[in-house]
Amino acid sequence: MIKKIIKVFKYLGISLICFSLIVACNGNPSEQVSTTTTDNNGRITIGTTLRARTLDPADSYELAGLNLIYNLGESLYTYQLGTTELVPLLATEMPKISDDGLTYTIPLRQGVKFHDDAPFNAEAMKFSLDRFMQNAGKPSFLLRDTIQDVTATGEYELTITLQKPFAAFSALLAFPGACAVSPQTYTIGEGQFKPNEFIGTGRYKLTAFNSDSVTLEVFPDYWGEKPVNEGIDLQIYAGNSANLYNSFLTGAIKVAYQTFAPEQITTLVADANAGKFQMVQGSGTVISYMVLNRNQKPLDQVEVRQAIALLLDRNLIIERVLQGQSEPLYSLIPDVFEVSQPVFQSTNPDENITQAKELLTKAGFSASNPAVVEVWYPSASKTRSGVASTLKAIADQQLEGIIQFVPSAVESATAFSNLGKGIYPSFLGDWYPDFLDADNYIQPFLQCTNGNETQGCIEGGAQTQGSFFYSTKMNELIDTQREETNLETRANAFTQIQTIMKEEVPYVPLWQNKDYAFAQNDITGVKINPSQNFPFWTIKASQQ
Repeated sequence: MIKKIIKVFKYLGISLICFSLIVACNGNPSEQVSTTTTDNNGRITIGTTLRARTLDPADSYELAGLNLIYNLGESLYTYQLGTTELVPLLATEMPKISDDGLTYTIPLRQGVKFHDDAPFNAEAMKFSLDRFMQNAGKPSFLLRDTIQDVTATGEYELTITLQKPFAAFSALLAFPGACAVSPQTYTIGEGQFKPNEFIGTGRYKLTAFNSDSVTLEVFPDYWGEKPVNEGIDLQIYAGNSANLYNSFLTGAIKVAYQTFAPEQITTLVADANAGKFQMVQGSGTVISYMVLNRNQKPLDQVEVRQAIALLLDRNLIIERVLQGQSEPLYSLIPDVFEVSQPVFQSTNPDENITQAKELLTKAGFSASNPAVVEVWYPSASKTRSGVASTLKAIADQQLEGIIQFVPSAVESATAFSNLGKGIYPSFLGDWYPDFLDADNYIQPFLQCTNGNETQGCIEGGAQTQGSFFYSTKMNELIDTQREETNLETRANAFTQIQTIMKEEVPYVPLWQNKDYAFAQNDITGVKINPSQNFPFWTIKASQQ
């Protein structure tokens, strides 16, 4: 289950742009690239720097494509806007689950049409899920590794059998790529994708998909409540936040979302607070963390890992490196989930340095025999560079030479190919969740399918992510929370998992992102979902 670390730098890397770009952001408006305007025709122009690689839901695994699919298509379940509450969409109610946790019976909505007028029913939904798994696209493992069989047990009833119980399975069915697609338009077969078109059941139809723009029209035969606007014109400033920034300031676009540089966000927030336009802020579910490789010296000693966890001043990093645009994270599970426990939050931060010195001394290190730790990060990420430099400065100034951090940059593709090989003692990474459940922040990081106490994790999430952490107890707890349907029992398993995390420190959580969208003052209805999917259908211009 290799992934999101990779997405990480693809999207956040866009935001972390050098100072010279910021100068350009404040340049002469007459030099704008974009000439797009929004008139009083009921359509909304939205600007972004993210360009979709593909619109085929069976192969889309990046934010840009999935956000368009979210607005064009529909899955069985989705999230109540602005929350992590799972609700039915093409299903009419939450699934009926068998006592053994293996069979999900799902009633489906009637009277739904695809954009090509084909009828939606259980056979169409079965086709869509089978295609997602069998066409072997980038996200196919999400369902393929979990589902045993999909059967249409009635015209509007779907039955899904799992390989083994999985408590978070309903959340998996809310993944935008697991949406319904028309059997009249698509085919099943490995590698048979349609990257430049989309035929689903959503509120909008795709009418144009270009490298610098996307056009969505309202689907007139949509089964439910239609959008409050007359359509969407998406303007794409691929990787160029300067043009996005200037186009928004001149009013060429009505709404801007994903992605600005931190310095641009600081200016936009100040202008929004002054009433020049609107800011919408939401707590995101993307997390940043530090991997500690237990197979590399000196990190093979738990005292060293614990000392590093004490040294990381999250508030200082957020203030100096992130310009206040994130929130401290004290667990791998972000605080939007009730089971999150701030296990890395110190009750007495003033004592952290003293405790870190004591742990390092206990491990046998001193100023004459320092613990030397390389901190690796992708060279394209200025944020990670800043974090590594800040950590080095803290150690140099306050640890009297007992521990020394060595910031080390590496090209992104090389970094990700080497991470699971155990080359890096420590690594700074991000995680974009596939689905909104606490399991997606635990199992991919901590589960080990093959390993032992001596060698650590040989195969599994912990090996893939570069910590090589191994714990029989952790594996048991992960299995428990994945299979347990009792919420209290499952929450207790998550509590124990996070306690072990604090004791063993295979990872140090750093921060969780804040999401920002900006809109002109005549716009209403802009919402940010924790899932990072951005609903278009609620946005309206007041003159409409």
